[in-house]
Amino acid sequence: MDTSPPNAAPGKDLSPAARRALEEAEARRLAAEVAAPEPEQGGPKGPEPTRFGDWERKGIAVDF
Repeated sequence: MDTSPPNAAPGKDLSPAARRALEEAEARRLAAEVAAPEPEQGGPKGPEPTRFGDWERKGIAVDF
């Protein structure tokens, strides 16, 4: 029976460290899905204006 993690390469033998790393990554991914923040209410429409470290409004970026 194959007990490889779901994201492991098929048919490839994994070392215990590699298997543990894949299992930890899968656990972190599942935890991130559960802990996803709720969308902001009353915030700006569209993408976050400060996503690049600058404030962007109508295509014009301003450094802080």
